[in-house]
Amino acid sequence: MEANNRWVIIASVVMALLLAVMPLPQNWLWFRPSFTALLVIFWITRMPQSLGVGFAWLVGLAQDLVTGAALGSHALALAVLAYFSLLTYQRTRAFNSAQQLLWVFVLVGIQQLVGNWVHSLAGKPVPGLTFLWPAITTALLWPCVTPWLNLVAGRLQVR
Repeated sequence: MEANNRWVIIASVVMALLLAVMPLPQNWLWFRPSFTALLVIFWITRMPQSLGVGFAWLVGLAQDLVTGAALGSHALALAVLAYFSLLTYQRTRAFNSAQQLLWVFVLVGIQQLVGNWVHSLAGKPVPGLTFLWPAITTALLWPCVTPWLNLVAGRLQVR
């Protein structure tokens, strides 16, 4: 991976981490998209030979540090998401927009399920299925963000 590739990826991860801690009204917090999950899916689908589970784990660890969550909770959840993204990246590239949106919902739903499991182990259970709201908002954000990221990655020749 070239040096300029690393800077583009690092800059996008920093932006996602900033969006993860952006202040929101209390009643909107459950609807915050999982920006880090969106980026992990995008970059792993675009560069599966260079990025993998370790990349996702580091991003999750950074998210744990930034958000003050239990150390390793986001890291584990994003590592699981990355594993499934790596298993299906060839199929995902061939999907149309609607299929990609549904697949992103499934992937982020799995990530949220793992995160909810870790939080419940720490004694902070989430009532009902409210933990799936970020999966819905992230999936709805996917068609808006990926063309922009593809444009940036194409112009900066991220390979």
